[in-house]
Amino acid sequence: MHLSRSPRRRTAAWAAAALTVTGLLIGPPSAAAADGPTAQVDSALLKAVDKGGETSFFVVLKDKADLTTAQRKHGHAARAKSAFDELKAKAHKSQQSLNTFLDKEKVGHQDFWIANAVKVTGDQDLVERLAKRSDVERIVKEQHYKLDDSGSKPTAAETKAALKAATEAATAEEATPEWGVKDIKADRVWDDYRDRGEGIVIANVDSGVQYDHPDLVGNYRGNNGDGSFTHDYNWYDASGQCPTSAPCDNNGHGTHTMGTMVGKGGVGVAPNATWIAAKGCQSDLCDDSTLLLAGQWILAPTDHNGQNPRPDLAPNIVNNSWGSDDTTTTFYQDVVKAWNSAGIFEAFAAGNDGDGVTCSTTHPPGSQVTSYGVGAYDSKGKIANFSGFGPSLVDGSQKPNISAPGVDVRSTWPGSSYNTISGTSMATPHVAGAVALLWSAAPSLIGDIDGTRALLDEGAIDVDDTHCGGTAGANNVWGEGKLDILASVDKAPHTAATVTGTVTDAATGKALTGLNIKATDAAGTSRIVNTVAGGAYRLTLAEGTYSFALSGYGYAPKTVTGIQVTKGQALTQDFTLDAVDSHKVSGTVYDVQGRPLAKATVAVDGSPVAPVKTDTSGAFTLPEVSNGSYTLSVTPSAPVLCNGAYHGALTVDGDETAKIKLPALSDAHGNTCTPATYSWIKGTTEVALTGDEDAKTIALPFPVKHYGVAYTSASVTTNGLVDFLEPRIGDYANTALPSAARPNGTVAALWDDLVLDKKSTVQTAVTGSKGKRSFAIVWNKAAYADGTAGRATFEAVFDEATGSVTVQFKTVPDRGTSATVGIENQTGDDALQYSFDQSVITAGSAVHFTQEDK
Repeated sequence: MHLSRSPRRRTAAWAAAALTVTGLLIGPPSAAAADGPTAQVDSALLKAVDKGGETSFFVVLKDKADLTTAQRKHGHAARAKSAFDELKAKAHKSQQSLNTFLDKEKVGHQDFWIANAVKVTGDQDLVERLAKRSDVERIVKEQHYKLDDSGSKPTAAETKAALKAATEAATAEEATPEWGVKDIKADRVWDDYRDRGEGIVIANVDSGVQYDHPDLVGNYRGNNGDGSFTHDYNWYDASGQCPTSAPCDNNGHGTHTMGTMVGKGGVGVAPNATWIAAKGCQSDLCDDSTLLLAGQWILAPTDHNGQNPRPDLAPNIVNNSWGSDDTTTTFYQDVVKAWNSAGIFEAFAAGNDGDGVTCSTTHPPGSQVTSYGVGAYDSKGKIANFSGFGPSLVDGSQKPNISAPGVDVRSTWPGSSYNTISGTSMATPHVAGAVALLWSAAPSLIGDIDGTRALLDEGAIDVDDTHCGGTAGANNVWGEGKLDILASVDKAPHTAATVTGTVTDAATGKALTGLNIKATDAAGTSRIVNTVAGGAYRLTLAEGTYSFALSGYGYAPKTVTGIQVTKGQALTQDFTLDAVDSHKVSGTVYDVQGRPLAKATVAVDGSPVAPVKTDTSGAFTLPEVSNGSYTLSVTPSAPVLCNGAYHGALTVDGDETAKIKLPALSDAHGNTCTPATYSWIKGTTEVALTGDEDAKTIALPFPVKHYGVAYTSASVTTNGLVDFLEPRIGDYANTALPSAARPNGTVAALWDDLVLDKKSTVQTAVTGSKGKRSFAIVWNKAAYADGTAGRATFEAVFDEATGSVTVQFKTVPDRGTSATVGIENQTGDDALQYSFDQSVITAGSAVHFTQEDK
C-alpha cells in the first residue's frame, strides 16, 4: 500500500517561531524562539488553521513509556502484557492534565496510549495555546492516505475460474507454489524441515481480509474448526466500514497480502501459520487515527467493540504494506518500538515511488531505522523499477533492509478469487511469511527481533548495486539482498524438539480434523495448532515439560501433563478423544422490560449448531447441542431500541432450559439505555430560539456531566439537539450514531429537520430541591421542514442527583421515522443510539440514558 500526503510549506506569521516537523512520534524536541511556542508544530497544520480554519490534529506528549522491563520478560504473552501495562499507565497519567484543559475548553478528544498522543479538532488559537504547554512535544495535523492502486480487479470469468480451481485443489501440498514462494525457497523449507509455519500467529494492518476465502478460512484463528467462527480478539475493524462484526475487505489489498503470507493452494509462504487481522484503512483510504487504533489492537487484541484487551493474544508477526508520501515523517515509530518490545516482528513496505535510478525514494515507516523495510524484485531477479531506494531521508539509515518478490504476484482476492498485482506491498508479506517459517522451525527465536533480522540478513543473497551507496553485500538498492528463507532457517539454532502425531475418536478410530491442540510450558508460554487431514498435527517446541490440552466440538476436552521434550528430539505423541452426547437446549427470551421478545437470534457460540429465531412468545429450541461448555448468545432484531445483546455461560450435560432477559443496551463508556416511565415536565422559561437551522446557548442550573465531562452551558438547536461542545455546526441532517462527523458531544432528543414557527416554542424548567433537581429543555409543537403533517412536542430532562438524561415524547406525528434519538460522546467514536429513522416513538413514552462517571 502506498499512501499519499499533501506537500508541506510554512504559513501563518507566528509559525516562524516553531521548527517544522511532520509525523506523530519520536525525534528530539526543537529549541523554539523565546516568545514562541515551546512545542514543534507541523507546517501542514499551520496552513490548515490559518485565516480562521479548523482541522483535526494530534497533540503528542513528551512523556514516554519505559519498555525495557517488557523486553526482559520471558515469553510472548508476558512481554506483550508488560508493554501494554506500561504504555497504558504512562498515557493515562501524562494525559490527565492535558485532557482536563481540553474538557474545560469544551474540546472533544480521542486518546491513544501506544503513541501517548491525543487527537483534537480546533483552530489556530487552540494550536497556539497547546504549543505553549510544557508537557507537549509536538503538534501534528492528521493525515489521510491512499492505498496503492497497482493491478486491477479480476473479471467475473476470472473469478469463476479461480473459484473452480480453488475447489478442485485438494491440499496445499498438492498445489504448485507461486513463483515468489519458490524464489525465496519457502517450498524447500516445507520439504526439508516439514515446516509450514505451524504454531505461529501472523497479522496484517491493511484493508481487511475475506476470512472465508477457500485458501484462508482454514487457518483463521477465529475458525472454531466446526463450522462456527469467533471474531472477537481475532479481527478488528478500526475503520468501522464492515457491515457486521465479521472480517471484510472492501478493497482487496488486505486479502492479497494475507494470502501471500499464509494462503493455501501454493500462494502462501507459511500456509499452516495462523492469521488474524486489523482493518486500518477505510477502503483505498486510511488515516492516522485508524492506523493508530489498529496498532494498539495488534499489541492488545480486543473484542469487536474495542473493549476488554487481551495482550496475551497478540500475534507474533505483523505485516504493514503501506507507507507515506512524506519521506521525512516519523509517524508510527513509537508503535514499532512498542511492538518490538513485546516481541512482535514487523515488516514494512519500502514504497513504490522509485524510478530504477533515483536514490532516497524509500518511504516511512519502512524507511525508518526502527522498521524492517522491504524492496521488490521481479521473477527474472531484477529490482522493480518502482521499488524505493535508500538512504533514508528520515534518519540516513540503509534502506531497504532486504528485497523480496513483488512483481506480478498472484494471491487471494475477495470473491474467493485471485489477482495478480505488483508493489513493495506484495514483497513485504513474503518476508512476514518467511519469519513465520523461521520461528516455527526455531522457536528459541520467537520474540528475538534483532536475532531474527540478523538471520534474514545473513541468509539473503547479495546483489551488487552500489549506485546509491553501500557495498556489494549491503546497499541502498537491495538492502542485504534477495530473501532466501531456506538459508536463514539453515543458519538458525536447531535445538527444538519436533512433536508429531494424530488425534482420533477413541471408539471408532476416526481421524479428527480441526481439533485444537495447545502445548504450554512451565513458564506459561503456549503454542497452538489445529489437526489437519488424517487428524495429524505438528509442533516444534523448545526443550521443557509441557501440558497438552485438546478440545473440539463434539468431544470431551482432554489435558495430558508431564510431556517431556528434549533438544533435537523427534517425538511421536498420539491422542484419542471421547465423543459426547447431544441434548436439546430450549428456553424463552424476554426484552429489557421483561416482555417476551420475538425474532431474536439465539446461537451457541463455539459450536456448528445453526442459530434459531424466537417465536412470537419469545420461545426457542436448539434440538442437538453436544455436551460441553459454551457461550449462549442472544441478539435482538432491528429495531434494537434499548435491548442489548446477551452473552452467558451455557453448560450442556442434559436437556437444558433457559430463561433469558436481555440486558440494557450499553455503549463502550458503560452508559445504558432503558425505557422509562413517562412523567412530563412543563416548560416555564422561554428560550429565544425560533426559525430554521438555528441555535441558542443557555446556562445550566447545575453542572451536567456528559461522558464524564461536566458542563455549565449547552447549545440548544431548532433540530432537537443539545450540543455541549459548540454553538452550532453540521446538524442540518440527522445521522446514525456514533459518527465522527460533527456535531459531537450531543444529546439527540429528537434530531430531525425541524422548524420553530409562530406556533412553536422552546422552554426550560427546573424542578426539585438543590442536589435533587431536574432540568428540562422542552420543544413545543415543532414543525417538520419537509411538510410532514402534525407537530412534535418532546423534551430532554437532566437529573442532578444521578447525572442521567431522559428524553420524553408528548407528540411525534411520524413516530420518529426521520429522526435520531440517543447520546454521543465528544469525539464521535462512542454513542448510545435508541433509534435512527425508525417508526418506534409513541406519544407518552420516555427513554432513560445513564451517564456513568468514567
